[in-house]
Amino acid sequence: MDPDYSAQDVARCDICKSAIAQSYCDFCHVNLCQPCIGAHISDEYDKHKIVPILQRKSTMIYPKCKTHQNKTCEYQCKDCNIPVCSDCIVAKQHNKEHEFIKLEEVFNAKKKHIRRVTEDLEKQFLPAYEDIANDLKLQIASLDGEYKKLSTEMSRQREEIYREVDNAFNQMEKEIREIKVKHKSILQKHLDEIKQLQSSMLQTLYALNEVEESNEVSATINYSCKTEEFSKLPPKVNVSIPKFIPKQINREEFCSLIGKLSPLSTTLEERFFTVKKANTSVKELLDEPEVINTIKTGHEYLRSVTCLNEDQIWTSGQTDDMKRFNIQGVLQKTIQTKSGEFPWDIAEDTTGALLYCNLVTSTVYKVKNEQTEKIITLQGWKPLNLCVTSSGDLLVTMFNDDRTQSEVVRYSGSSIKQTIQFDDEGQHLYSGNGYIKYISENRNLDICVADMRAGAVVVVNQAGKLRFRYTGHSSPTKNKPFKPYGITTDSQGRILTADMDNHCIHILDTDGQFLRYIDNCGLSYPHGLCVDSNDSLFVCEYSKGSVMKIRYSK
Repeated sequence: MDPDYSAQDVARCDICKSAIAQSYCDFCHVNLCQPCIGAHISDEYDKHKIVPILQRKSTMIYPKCKTHQNKTCEYQCKDCNIPVCSDCIVAKQHNKEHEFIKLEEVFNAKKKHIRRVTEDLEKQFLPAYEDIANDLKLQIASLDGEYKKLSTEMSRQREEIYREVDNAFNQMEKEIREIKVKHKSILQKHLDEIKQLQSSMLQTLYALNEVEESNEVSATINYSCKTEEFSKLPPKVNVSIPKFIPKQINREEFCSLIGKLSPLSTTLEERFFTVKKANTSVKELLDEPEVINTIKTGHEYLRSVTCLNEDQIWTSGQTDDMKRFNIQGVLQKTIQTKSGEFPWDIAEDTTGALLYCNLVTSTVYKVKNEQTEKIITLQGWKPLNLCVTSSGDLLVTMFNDDRTQSEVVRYSGSSIKQTIQFDDEGQHLYSGNGYIKYISENRNLDICVADMRAGAVVVVNQAGKLRFRYTGHSSPTKNKPFKPYGITTDSQGRILTADMDNHCIHILDTDGQFLRYIDNCGLSYPHGLCVDSNDSLFVCEYSKGSVMKIRYSK
């Protein structure tokens, strides 16, 4: 856009300096109001060209010929890549074998190229860099939470070490008490022996006193005095009190017992530019949604469905396998889980690989080219549900082992980029338990979680800030409490969530306003949801084990 003229900065006449300019002299390059046009062209100069202000600079200004001073160069030599005038060509002062092209054609071609480059910058490159900047802002915003989590893990280790130290000292104190009892027993035994000798000695003294006072000749003469056993003193008992010998603390060794921090590492990951295609079409909701097809999966208690593309879906239930069907319902492939447990949720990443999570092993697995690998293994937490974002990140809802806390964690590969757990007041965003928390990313990058236990759809923005909570829509025909299970979003940014107990789907706008129900299709206990690129809705019927394909928008 021309910096001299915009809707915010109205061009003023360059002659009178006050009136708004409606015209422009495309030769003299001055803005003109209507009254000043006459004054401007009143001289005898014949090259004035007055055009509307919005067509300013539409007249081409050709360069002056360096050979013929009064001529302008309207051609360009294609071989020499220099401008030439008509006299240069006629006078054959330029190489007659060279080819010439009108400068106007070169000018217009260059303008077209500039417009194309400008459009690429405005519509492609600037948004791509904006996404990169937003991603970095998001990482910066999540640093406090991540480092708080790191400190919490270290505090947990500190408490564990404190417990072990206390246990060790308590054990030693117990040993001291036991040794004291043994020590006392040894001394008491010898004391009892001494008291026994003392008693014997007193009896002997008593007998001697009686003999000494007696006047009986026979008794005195015949008395035998036995003092030999007292002449040898009993041995002295020396029992040493145990000593506490503290071990010299080696700081390095002690720190190694606690654990260690991995070093801060920085890697550069190559980015690949992808052209974004703006979705300008508006798809209105149908008055009466219609069932297009019903696929019998054979799963026991069907939980999850994800779109591989417009023609294929993956499904999973409470069995140890995941199945791929085409849109006609023909089974194409079956994959067994690595642990033999049923997958809690499934998702497809940007490479076409299938992801699934397992509560028993606290692990997220990736299946590609018939190979299964662990990509995330949690400690102290268990993964619940998965969502692959438009940028290729993986969002995982999870709860801790004692089922008191839940959170959303964003992964890039196996690395944590963001943790979402608390609102601005430090309150928990999600109910702290192991119940279902399906998750989806909206086209405006909001993160939408169906928190079944809380009876709410919780929506935060890309930075993890709470936008709104949707707690259901009052209806005389919906008698059961609102408990959202599956959740998905469509190309219009609408949010769709499964109200399992009321056998219907709620459709919300991007700000959480209720739009309508899908409740006319005979749905039975809807669970997992997904939407394909054409905004066709796939719904898992939990008890029936069927996937119902529904068209709900025009």
